[in-house]
Amino acid sequence: MTRLTEVLAAAKAENRAALVGYLPAGYPSNEGSAAAARAMVEGGCDIIEIGLPYSDPQMDGPVIQRAVEHALAHGTNTHHVIDNVRAVAETGAAALCMTYWNPVERYGVERFAAELAAAGGSGVITPDLIPDEAADWIAATDKHGLDRIFLVAPSSTDARIQLTTDAAGGFVYAASTMGITGTRAQVGDKAAELVARTKKTTDLPVCVGLGVSTAAQAAEIAGYADGVIVGSAFVRALLDAPSEEAGLDAVRALAADLAQGVRAGR
Repeated sequence: MTRLTEVLAAAKAENRAALVGYLPAGYPSNEGSAAAARAMVEGGCDIIEIGLPYSDPQMDGPVIQRAVEHALAHGTNTHHVIDNVRAVAETGAAALCMTYWNPVERYGVERFAAELAAAGGSGVITPDLIPDEAADWIAATDKHGLDRIFLVAPSSTDARIQLTTDAAGGFVYAASTMGITGTRAQVGDKAAELVARTKKTTDLPVCVGLGVSTAAQAAEIAGYADGVIVGSAFVRALLDAPSEEAGLDAVRALAADLAQGVRAGR
């Protein structure tokens, strides 16, 4: 049982959804992103996703792209990502990495899994990797006790959802809408239906992401999902802050607000 599984079970026992926060490593600096992740835990995040900056993102919207471009320009690499994961794990929160597949393949699948597990990471979200093409990854994560978190989307067929959940661990990431990341006025109206369809295929928790930015949206999703994933809103809080210290205060306050939301949804 990973720390991720324990954290999700604890949230369920409290009759609430878990709050999952995302930040890319390296913004505003490598230590600054670790400090921001710790501040998010202090504010109420149960699970932190550390993003591995990548030059050719497929899902990242303009807010996350700005932070990632800064991180890449300042030399952030896989070692820094693993250091950030370690910093999160040391807080007691569940620590994940979110990464596109190419950087893992280039770094070495076995090496990446081993180093992430050694740092206290619970698992990895791989938005562009499908189970059909994940044989090496499945073997490495099984060997090192990591959860594999795959995505389902409103366009996924029932057969595709079944295939995905059969290969997944930790939780299933339900993308609320088709498209890229970013805050939205309202969460995709197909999210609840997607969660229901996914739950028919698995006992794993189902967490919803893409477009969540407010406590009201978090409360809405918490009414039907096991976890609420927030990314761009945290990154924007850092981008808009006049100083690193102000950024820490901003993400801590946002986490506290969203944590109230996930508790109000049940």
